[in-house]
Amino acid sequence: MSDLISKLLLLRSPGIGPVKYNELIKKFGSSELAAESLMINSALHDSVLREIDLAQQLNIHYICDDSEFYPAGLTKIKNHPPVITARGNLETLKKRIVSMVGTRHATAFGMSFMANLANAFVDNGFAVASGMAIGTDSSAHYGALRGVGNHQTIAVLAGGADYIWPLENEKLYYEIMERGVVISEMPIGYVPKGTNFIQRNHWIAGIAEKLILGEADAKSGSMATARFAIEYGVPLYAVPSHPSDSRSVGPNSLIASGDAKLCMGISDFFDAEKAVNSDKKICDTSESENAILDALGLIPVSESVLANIVKKTIAEIKRDLVVLELRGLVRKDNGGYVRV
Repeated sequence: MSDLISKLLLLRSPGIGPVKYNELIKKFGSSELAAESLMINSALHDSVLREIDLAQQLNIHYICDDSEFYPAGLTKIKNHPPVITARGNLETLKKRIVSMVGTRHATAFGMSFMANLANAFVDNGFAVASGMAIGTDSSAHYGALRGVGNHQTIAVLAGGADYIWPLENEKLYYEIMERGVVISEMPIGYVPKGTNFIQRNHWIAGIAEKLILGEADAKSGSMATARFAIEYGVPLYAVPSHPSDSRSVGPNSLIASGDAKLCMGISDFFDAEKAVNSDKKICDTSESENAILDALGLIPVSESVLANIVKKTIAEIKRDLVVLELRGLVRKDNGGYVRV
């Protein structure tokens, strides 16, 4: 029995997670002896072999926690996943990592801020990790993907490494797989449940050397991720928001309590001159352009529909879209425009 098979037999057995897994390894001395002690039935054994075969077909790799590709940050967490799966550029997992999270219902300003911040981190040699949700997560991934080359971003998934969720991010998933990496601790083909997203948030916090929180409601997955970062001793930064917006409660409260450092922009982390140039992408946006950004999301919207929404002529819409596209805030997609 190979080491990988015995580890998966343990992890795919009912009631065995990282805690129980580590107890069994400690008791029996190896994954093979631990698996033999469970007297695993042939059905589970066949299921694991089918999963490994499917992984090979989909070019999904198993990474054990003693591998050079296993994220260094996760190894420091007690009861981390003994085995993860990865699809894409494995070298991405060897880079310095910053995690960026926030609400799914982010403002256009909040998303462009996080996208530019992610892009700056990539330009400075980091990979940006997030959870591939719509809103802030997507902005962080897209901002990272604006960088040159590969190995820019990591999507930590709640389902299997092949399971795309949400469906609106199918295109983003394949872009990340092509130029970064998607990872998961769940079996291939696994459809996530609610508790899996909380577990995913553990790893988003633990994988990074710092976590940046954007807009976030008080009771949200992003705030849970921030609390995990505090628990793990990962430096936490929060982007302040207007106090009248419910999405400001999360970051503002963490700044007020002293649990998070104030994040005002790229200059908090990198060269001031470069930060000023990048921040202009965010700040120099007209009221008309902001209206367009507010109307855009991840589903392409045509120029004519945009004109109707923001009450502008097609000519005005075209002019503003050109400016926004040059700033990296929107892009063409399937005959329409989406927000980056």
